[in-house]
Amino acid sequence: MTSTQSPNAGSQRGSADLATRRGPGGPMAPRAQRDENTNATFRRLVGYIGPWRSQVAIAAVLVVVSSISGLLAPWLQGRAIDEFISTQDRDGLQQIVVLLVAAYATAWASAVIYSRMIAKIAQRVMLDIRKELARKLQSLSTRFFDRNRTGDLMSRVTNDVDAVDQLLSQNLLTIFWAIVQIGSLLTIMVVLDWRLTLAVLIPVPISMGLVQKLGKMSGPRFGAYQRTIGQLNASAEERLTGQRAVISLDRQSQAEAEFAKVNEETRSLGIRAQSLTAVMMPLMFGLGNLSTVSVVSIGAWLAVSDDGGDGSGVTIGLIAAFVTYASRVGQPLGRIANTVTSIFSALAGGTRIFSLLDEQPDLVNAPDAKDLPPVTGRVVFENVDFEYVEGQPILRNVSFVAEPGQMIGLVGPTGAGKSTIINVLNRFYDISSGSVTVDGIDIRDVTKDSLRDQLGIVLQRTYLFTDTVRNNIRFGRLDATDDEIVEAATLANAHRFITSLPQGYDTVISEGGNNLSLGQRQLIAIARTAIADPHLLVLDEATSSVDTRTERALQNALLKLMEGRTSFVIAHRLSTVRDADMILVLQDGEITEAGTHDELLAKEGFYHQLYSAQFRGQM
Repeated sequence: MTSTQSPNAGSQRGSADLATRRGPGGPMAPRAQRDENTNATFRRLVGYIGPWRSQVAIAAVLVVVSSISGLLAPWLQGRAIDEFISTQDRDGLQQIVVLLVAAYATAWASAVIYSRMIAKIAQRVMLDIRKELARKLQSLSTRFFDRNRTGDLMSRVTNDVDAVDQLLSQNLLTIFWAIVQIGSLLTIMVVLDWRLTLAVLIPVPISMGLVQKLGKMSGPRFGAYQRTIGQLNASAEERLTGQRAVISLDRQSQAEAEFAKVNEETRSLGIRAQSLTAVMMPLMFGLGNLSTVSVVSIGAWLAVSDDGGDGSGVTIGLIAAFVTYASRVGQPLGRIANTVTSIFSALAGGTRIFSLLDEQPDLVNAPDAKDLPPVTGRVVFENVDFEYVEGQPILRNVSFVAEPGQMIGLVGPTGAGKSTIINVLNRFYDISSGSVTVDGIDIRDVTKDSLRDQLGIVLQRTYLFTDTVRNNIRFGRLDATDDEIVEAATLANAHRFITSLPQGYDTVISEGGNNLSLGQRQLIAIARTAIADPHLLVLDEATSSVDTRTERALQNALLKLMEGRTSFVIAHRLSTVRDADMILVLQDGEITEAGTHDELLAKEGFYHQLYSAQFRGQM
């Protein structure tokens, strides 16, 4: 098939991009709606942790143990100053040192264990999400891929998933640790001295208000930034895929300029998104400094005001402990601020991931669909209409019958509907009206997989995977033996050139088959179809990429392959379908002529004109 892409895919993609920009959760959506979408995304992401609740609970306990152990150290240091250093009590000082070591060791060991546990849980969640994405992409119909750019889909599977991984493996843990740390700090400080606790907390409301304000402003910007990353990846993917065309047409400067435009937009949005969150960390450091100044000032005043009888109890050791606590108040808040960028990126990425996972296939099996039994190959199109875009018909009232074992030729100008007939027969798309039956069974009443298992296709532009020649052929039937692979390659006249490759059948084909000629790729594709042993066969200009000598040899192989199979051959070279049992001539989506080669020539219609133009002087 020349292409399975709708001719209006570009306009559809433009509409899809507009919907992305203005749709639910986009930067132009109301704030309340954006917040609700963000909350829903967060709840859904956290829901993936459900199967590992017990491990998460253990990790949470270890976080608390680590936090409390670490916070006991300043208190122990204060006791050392007040009770042992001032009195030169070496035994007591040694005991404090032992307790300090134990506290720090407990904090460290707990942190190592809970960090590893959370990392393992996060990777399990990522495994599940990637599986769901892969399953979803395999379930979506051709129409979905017509309107979505490959690079953007790749960005969702890679960049967006990585952002979510960062959230689950580090950011949530950091936030929980910070909450525990703040709670533990407040508890210990209040127990030691409530007045110095207030001194520590004086700057907190101001800093937290600023952080909250910056966070609300940053969220929508990160959503837009994450989408532009997808567009940037899509642009890069298109440039790399079409690099040969770019070089051959000497359009490197234009390609660079187009990429630079998207790159600049990404840079601009990245600066807007990250410039706000970048000031959060300095704010938190400033909070720690202000708290330290506040503690020293108020603590010193309380200490010098204490005449030893008012019960204030503020000592040098206590002030030293609170100075340490004051510096630590900024740490959890600073870590939260430092994760804001990743959190917003992850939530934006999660929204894009879930929009893909929630995508509903527009072509599904009927509720009572059954597997198509082995067929003899009688195909009937009856009054078939089809349109890629509503109101723009591609096929109009197409009717014909292909009897078992017949070869049906499809000819006509570009855009006449030849490939669309094949797309409909494969059920890449569902027809608008009419019916398509195989052995009297409507293809909409059977499962898609069972239909396609009995239909083999050799495309004009074949695709080979980055794998060995052997495995590329075996892709047609995964349980094929090595002998069957050689037999299929021999049938396709590919065995000879394959054995001349450096590693023969074990030669690794580069991406897209770039280390093979077009003709060699086509021969491997024909071998791949042959090994599948389909009951119905589609050849879309299967010999167009080979030289004349190879074409003649290949025609004999294709005739053997088509024996006993109902075959549909799309041809621009009319010599390919000269021996067809029936040739269908399409113009503007309608069958205008039908018959054998000789019958159509005798009519002196459009087919006669096409044939005369190709073989002028040979008639």
